[in-house]
Amino acid sequence: MFDTLTTKLGQVFDRLRGRGALSEADVNEAMREVRVALLEADVALNVVKDFIEKVRVKAIGQDVLRSVTPGQQVIKIVNDELTAMLGDAAVGIDLEAPAPVVIMMVGLQGSGKTTSTAKIALRLTKRDKKKVLMASLDVQRPAAQEQLRILGEQAGVATLPVISGQMPADIAKRAVTSGRLSGYDVVLLDTAGRLHIDEQLMAEIAAVRDIAKPHETLLVADALTGQDAVNIAKTFKDRVGITGLVLTRMDGDGRGGAALSMRAVTGAPIKLIGVGEKLDALEDFHPGRVAGRILGMGDIVSLVEKAGETLDAEKAAAMAKRMEAGNFTLDDLSEQLKQMQKIGGMKGVLGMLPGVGKMKQAMESANLDEKMFLRQQAMISSMTKIERAKPDIINGSRRKRIAKGSGVEVSELNKLLKMHRQMADMMKELRKGKRGGLAGMAQMFGLGGGAMPQLPPNLPPGFGRK
Repeated sequence: MFDTLTTKLGQVFDRLRGRGALSEADVNEAMREVRVALLEADVALNVVKDFIEKVRVKAIGQDVLRSVTPGQQVIKIVNDELTAMLGDAAVGIDLEAPAPVVIMMVGLQGSGKTTSTAKIALRLTKRDKKKVLMASLDVQRPAAQEQLRILGEQAGVATLPVISGQMPADIAKRAVTSGRLSGYDVVLLDTAGRLHIDEQLMAEIAAVRDIAKPHETLLVADALTGQDAVNIAKTFKDRVGITGLVLTRMDGDGRGGAALSMRAVTGAPIKLIGVGEKLDALEDFHPGRVAGRILGMGDIVSLVEKAGETLDAEKAAAMAKRMEAGNFTLDDLSEQLKQMQKIGGMKGVLGMLPGVGKMKQAMESANLDEKMFLRQQAMISSMTKIERAKPDIINGSRRKRIAKGSGVEVSELNKLLKMHRQMADMMKELRKGKRGGLAGMAQMFGLGGGAMPQLPPNLPPGFGRK
């Protein structure tokens, strides 16, 4: 997410940090480079103009130019304005209304609307403990209603039974009535989309809006849409009225222009972002945290929250106790690998740590295969219980058997055993509070010995430290 923009802005800011003093000409040159970076990231031209002007006016102020660290001051101004552009504070789905709260999902066909509907339903059910009913109003796309029903079964969320021949407005009316009579807290209406905006689509959605009177109208947009995202968002805002944005495929967008542009153009907050295909791959949108990630400052808070949501606290505590006793087994390594995958893999974790942008780039240039974790777990699973507990007994014949059983070469098994030894040493260093442990992680993955920042003390036990 935002990788291209982060890289380009990082290069600009590295030059600013390296200067002891800044002139107005220096600031203007930096702003030109920021402008180009934003435009290349598909941010709308008028949004870029407004942003650059606001930053430039503040950055050439005397307080900045005479500052002891003018480069850092300019970076702070960019961060503040970027946060303001994205919306200042996080805004969640508003459920403060009489039940059932009606949420209408709108957007073009192919934007991920139906999947996002199911993701939100699952989220409201699990996190907010709400009773949710989903209803598909898409009578145009073949099997659209069946798709939502299947997703509902996967998420454990009820869907409105399909009655053949009903029109969208009638389905909406039936859904709201059923939600009220059956005691549902939330009714999600998945409206139809088109490949392009047309009058028929707008009229159909407006008719549903007038009947269902939704408390929230969420525009679902594909983050990969680029410049077209602005026109789409503006049209839906003007014709239907939207209360928030849901951006899908944010994990596949290295530029991020849609996120920056749509919020600025519509004034509607980005409420949620889709970061994967699975039904739980949905995140709250925090402007300040996202701005920090764009500027390479990391997002430790989100990393800790994500770890807290996905990691098994009991397993982590038990592992931490064993590590405290200096006993880090291959079973523990397997559990660590599983936990790493749950919170986004190595690349996902590094993307949220401050000051490791260059390491992340090194990983990508080294073509690190995240499937490596799956192969490593297969190797560990091919070992006996005693081999996992005491890897020192794994001799040549055992290595051949384990490698054959897991479908890998002996050389790859050797790398795994070496990594286990290095991680055991790294854990000891982390327990002592030394920075060498994380630097060892870099060497372990063949990324050189560059120092990494120390992990914050409030990470959950089992996430690499007690």
